[in-house]
Amino acid sequence: MTSLSVEMLAADPVEPITSAGHAQLGIAVLAGIAVIVLLITKFKVHAFLALTIGSLALGAFAGAPLDKAISSFTTGLGSTVAGVGVLIALGAILGKLLADSGGADQIVDTILARAGGRAMPWAMVLIASVIGLPLFFEVGIVLLIPVVLMVAKRGNYSLMRIGIPALAGLSVMHGLIPPHPGPLVAIDAVQANLGVTLALGVLVAVPTVIIAGPVFSKVAARWVDVAPPEKMIPQRASEELEKRPGFGVTVATVLLPVVLMLAKALVDIVVDDPEATVQRVFDVVGSPLIALLAAVLVGMFTLGRAAGFTKDRLSATVEKSLAPIAGVLMIVGAGGGFKQTLIDVGVGQMILDFSEDWSIPALLLAWLIAVAIRLATGSATVATISAAGLAAPLAADMSTSHTALLVLAIGAGSLFFSHVNDAGFWLVKEYFGLDVGQTIKTWSVMESIISVVALGFVMLLSLVL
Repeated sequence: MTSLSVEMLAADPVEPITSAGHAQLGIAVLAGIAVIVLLITKFKVHAFLALTIGSLALGAFAGAPLDKAISSFTTGLGSTVAGVGVLIALGAILGKLLADSGGADQIVDTILARAGGRAMPWAMVLIASVIGLPLFFEVGIVLLIPVVLMVAKRGNYSLMRIGIPALAGLSVMHGLIPPHPGPLVAIDAVQANLGVTLALGVLVAVPTVIIAGPVFSKVAARWVDVAPPEKMIPQRASEELEKRPGFGVTVATVLLPVVLMLAKALVDIVVDDPEATVQRVFDVVGSPLIALLAAVLVGMFTLGRAAGFTKDRLSATVEKSLAPIAGVLMIVGAGGGFKQTLIDVGVGQMILDFSEDWSIPALLLAWLIAVAIRLATGSATVATISAAGLAAPLAADMSTSHTALLVLAIGAGSLFFSHVNDAGFWLVKEYFGLDVGQTIKTWSVMESIISVVALGFVMLLSLVL
């Protein structure tokens, strides 16, 4: 079974649109990526425009006719947006409902009321992981920062001891677990099974977040000892609400799409009969589109109406949730166009040939590609999308489980060593009141630990699956 119901929209493999040799293609890839990096980092061009220009530059350097390069880019953009655009929008709506209704605050307050002392870093990991499921990384940071700062101040905790676990929980969700944009696009690119990827992603995420969160936070707290910056504690969303949804129903709503998608994966494994009624039913209800749509519709009642939202307020909340993701959708779409251009000029086959000649394990090669693009561009999403396009041919003869692990290896590589060209780096620096050196010793090291540890667990799973 494949991952996304819209996979038929993806471009079929075609003959390369250029007859360039490996050397020329290699130079073309480096040149195309260099164009993207320079535009994003030096000239501060928006990632959507940088990816568009970089895709055309790649085609030109590879010797492809310009009309063919344009066609490859637009085909990839269209199929990517068709595959994941609606899912990103639904995830944004659910996240906005969770934040504005006070549901996120309810989860936070309930868990913190039952945790204290040494359990607090573990509580922060749990909070960030649950809240991070439907939320984009940046939104999750903005939502959790007030909690991190208040807990550190009121409980007299080290800011790093509380903050690092929360950041680790958000980052692992962002890089490894669908329905975040990066994993979704990678799943679509390599035609992995979403349910299997989700299940294996959880297996990898749990030990990874423990090591990079509560465990590393002990070291980070010794390296960097700073007080919570008073000026960065904003008003919480639920302070203006008369009521908010309960803890149990909020968690159930957030986890609903995950449960439905995992149930579909389980039924696929147990039943394994495409004609069986039960499997056909779960193929529908467990598809990402229906699972997220169901969570949004349920959330309108369990979150929105429970917080006293009127119909107009609910409509306004949905409308406000969509505007901020326009940029994300265009970046993801342009990344898909870049991916398709890479495939159509023959770079994917070149990578496959190299992997056979050099005897590099496919999972490690995919991770290294994602690491290189992450270090160059600073964007985990761009790294995931581009690496997925390059590594897609590696999945041709893989089993369902190994294809899922390929997605996770790419996601792990996309998180490696966030530094000054990553917006997340500056977001963490400013919110936590750190200098550049302190941010590198805490946030950047934490991201690298997540990347390497996750790869380690992916490679271990590849030996037993």
